[in-house]
This record gives sequence, C-alpha cells and structure tokens, in this order.
Amino acid sequence: MLNILQKRLALSEKGAKDFLKGTAFTTVLNIALMLSAVYVFLFLEDYLGSVLGISESAERELGFYLVIGVLFMSVTWVVARFQYRSTFTAIYDESAGRRISLAEKLRKLPLAFFGEKNLSDLTSTIMSDNTELEHTFSHAVPQLFASIISICLIGTGMFIFNWKLALALFWVVPFATAIIVVSKKWQRKGNRIIYDKKRNVTEQIQEGLETIQEIKSYGNESKYLGELDHKLDDYEKNLTRVELLTGVLVNSSMSLLKLGLASVIIVGANMLMAGSVDLFSYLIFLIIGSRVYEPIEQVFANLAALYYLDVRIERMNEMESLPIQKGKTEFTPEYFDIVFDKVSFSYEKGKQVMKDVSFVAKQGEITALVGPSGGGKSTSAKLSARFWDVDSGTILLGGQNISDIEPETLLKYYSVVFQDVILFNTSIMDNIRIGKRDASDQEVLRVAKLAQCDEFALKLPDGYQTIIGENGETLSGGERQRISIARALLKDAPIVLLDEATASLDVESETRVQAGLSELVRNKTVLIIAHRMRTVANADKIVVLADGKVIEYGTPSQLVTQQGVFAKMLARQMSVSN
Repeated sequence: MLNILQKRLALSEKGAKDFLKGTAFTTVLNIALMLSAVYVFLFLEDYLGSVLGISESAERELGFYLVIGVLFMSVTWVVARFQYRSTFTAIYDESAGRRISLAEKLRKLPLAFFGEKNLSDLTSTIMSDNTELEHTFSHAVPQLFASIISICLIGTGMFIFNWKLALALFWVVPFATAIIVVSKKWQRKGNRIIYDKKRNVTEQIQEGLETIQEIKSYGNESKYLGELDHKLDDYEKNLTRVELLTGVLVNSSMSLLKLGLASVIIVGANMLMAGSVDLFSYLIFLIIGSRVYEPIEQVFANLAALYYLDVRIERMNEMESLPIQKGKTEFTPEYFDIVFDKVSFSYEKGKQVMKDVSFVAKQGEITALVGPSGGGKSTSAKLSARFWDVDSGTILLGGQNISDIEPETLLKYYSVVFQDVILFNTSIMDNIRIGKRDASDQEVLRVAKLAQCDEFALKLPDGYQTIIGENGETLSGGERQRISIARALLKDAPIVLLDEATASLDVESETRVQAGLSELVRNKTVLIIAHRMRTVANADKIVVLADGKVIEYGTPSQLVTQQGVFAKMLARQMSVSN
C-alpha cells in the first residue's frame, strides 16, 4: 500500500504514512459531522412523538439533549484538531521535504542533465509544481479518499436500515460518477496542454530576462513582446477551455445528484402512505439525504483536482527516477596524475565530440590543451573532474577510475577557474571564501592580493565587504575573473583546471595575475586551456585537440620542430602581435 501511494502520489515513505493517517482522521471527521443529523433525529423523535402522543413528554430529558449536544460538539472538535494536524501540517512538512529532496537530487545529477533542461523548467518544478501539490494534497486528496470511505460506510448503514429508501437516495451516484470517470482522459489531456503552454510562457519570460541586452541592442523588443503576447493568449485560451470543460462536467454531476433527494421524497411519501415506513425513518432519510451528497460532491471536485495534479506528479516521479552519479566516498590518492585512456564522449546520441582521446597530465607539470574552437578542450577539462561521465574509455586519477568515485568526494581535489564565472549576490569577501568556507579574513585577503583583486576592491565604498549584485553585475568581466582565481588560490587543491582563466584581462593585468597563477599551480597537476600562445608558453606538455581527437602531443619545443598545427598557431599569433 505504501509503495503504491508513494509512486502514485509522489510521496516519501513518511509522507505516505501521514497521508493514510490524514485520510483516516478525515473519514472520522466526515462521520462525526453526521452526528448533528443523528442529534436532530433523536430530538425530533422524542419531542415530535410527545406532541403527537406517540411517546411521553420529553421535557424532563432536555438536560440529556444538552449533554449529548456538548458531547457531539466536543468529539467533532477533537477529531477536527487531529485531522488538521495529520493533513495540513503533515502535508506542509512533506512539501518542505520534497523541495529539499529535489534540491539534493539536482545536486547529484550529472551536468549533462542541466545542459538539456531550461532553467525556468527546473525552477517551475521545484517551486510552482510543489506549491500546486502542497495546496491540493492539503485541501483535496485526503478528503477525496476519506469521502469515498465515508460514503461507503454511511451508504452501507442506510441500506441496512431501509434498502428501498437508500436505493432511492443513491441510484444517481453511479451515473454522476460515470460523467467524471469517462471524462478522465479529456481532463488529463487538457491539463497536459495547459501545463505545457504555461511552461512556454515561463521560458519566454526567462529568455527575455537573460537576453534583454541583445533584444534591445538589435531592436527586437516588438518581436519579443509579440511572441510573448501570442504565447500568453494561447495559454489563456486553453486554460479557459479546459477549466470550462471541467466546470461543466463537475457541476453536471453535482446537479444530477440532486435528483436523488427528489427520489427519496417521492418514494418515501408513497411508502409512508402505504404504511411500509414510519414517519421518523422517513425524516431521518430526508435529513441525512440533505447531507450525504456533500462528501460525494467533494469526491467529484477532488477527482478533478487529482487529474489536474497528474502532470505534476508524473514530473516529480520523473525527476526522482533520474540516474545519479554514484561512487565511493573514501578516496585518498597517493599521487595526482590524470590519465585519459581512449576516451569517447557525446553530449547527445549520434553527436560525438571526443573520439579515443588519450594523454597524460602529470603531477608537477602544466599540461596545456590547445586547438581550434569546438575541438574538445573544455570538454576534456570537465570530463577530468567528472562533470560528465564518459561514453567509453577511462579517466584515471592517481591510478583509479574517476567513474568509481562520488563526484563531491572527487572535486575536493580540484580547483577550477572557468571562463564563465559564477558569482553570488553577496560581498567580495564571501564570494572568495566559497573556495574554503572556514578561511580566516587574513587568508582571504592574502589570495585576493595575489589575484590582483586589491586593484578594484579597495576602490569600492565598502572595500571587500561591498555587495556585488547578482552574478557580480556591478563588476567588469576582468574583475569577476580575478575573484574566481582568488577562490581557486584559497582552495589550494592538488589539481588545477584553468579554462581561459585570463581571457577577460588586458595584457597588463594578465601579466600581474600570472604571478598569482604561478603560486596556484606550483607542484600541482595543471590542465590549462588557452587560445593565447603566451599563456601556454611555459607549459610542460601540449595536447592539440581538433574534431574531438588528439592530433599532436608533446613538449612545446617538440611540437614547434614538427611544424604541425601547434607551430602554425604559434606562428600566426606571433605575426599578428608583430
């Protein structure tokens, strides 16, 4: 049962248990709410019987009814308290746990997943979809199951009491239910369309925010807004159509239910005249019949809500089922040589970007990856840190296959400086401290000085405590790059990956930053990617990559002597600089 609920409703094991508990208390609450009808019936039976001379006067029993009334109210209040805690409070806890679980899942997924997914898509899954699940699970789904159980229990009791009147009351239920069940496929299809249309709008807005500079630069505001308006209109049109369809179906079912009460009045009156039912039995069916349809109507409304959730539940289950990168968490290599052995890799099936790549990056040496754009340089660097998993071949670190090592454990040994720097909306000091969370201010300032951050940080109003905006929007590209280099210096890991680390710097700044980089790479395994030949001039080994293959490999002097691709690249840049 728990496994079925976990899969069908995208719940954790604790969430499934809380769901069952909530359903049980909601069922008890539904039955407790029927006590008022029983109370009224008992009261009318005594007092109306007294008036009609059927029973003795009930005036002496007024205190009894007051006690019973208070007792019924107390029972209902206690059950309602437990019901609230086991549904609303428990569901909110489950929702919080689901968000954390998704975040943990995303943290363990390979970067290939994020390359295939839009940022707005992931944001909507974590925030919007979870909010929808939270609201519906707290207000509808436990009530749905509880209502079904309550109807079965109450219906069974009423059939035992008087099956003819019960049949007159419940004959409409199968027909009303059929309307909702038969339309299930249409509702799910419509909800899927709405979900996709809404996602299209979100992605269009996200794209506009990310590319606002390009949109304005090329005068595409009208085109962009026109496309956004079209997607919004399309979403609104489909939303109106689907909600109208759902509303018509649900309200049609509820209207059909009302015929049951009319049937009870007609059938009961005939039975009363024929003497086959007494007045009080007739009254109790009228009283309960006026209330028994409420849980049935809840079932219809909540079924429609559950159909609406199906797309989001499928999305959650899809996220949870994604394969994560696993491996051992204990890894202490004795040396830090990186070996590529016939490595092949593709971002998408049928589009291979690396083919049988083999080379060695030794500890204590600088290994430079050069070659034309799209040759596989950045991909090689990222594969070496297991940002992706290779299709075939092996990558060894210290003689061990990195595919057998848990990514977070592996990355403890890497300092990374990529061309695309990611900064956070906090101070310069805190952005550098990401490299080593427990670093002292003195340690941070030391590496900041090595990375030439003093040059701009000390000119800011609050110095290193200045808040730099989202992704460092208040800084230049070169300043952001220096913060990234300072991070890597602070981490001081035995392996260093430098991907165009000084690309955003002018020649003068690059010269000064190289001093800091020299400190960073000393006695370490270094993979450096650069298009400027002066950046790789001091490299111990050069790996020339083109079309995903190693076409040259050796020391700078060896490759110059060969007069191959590296020699031509070097000559071309020398001639341009002259």
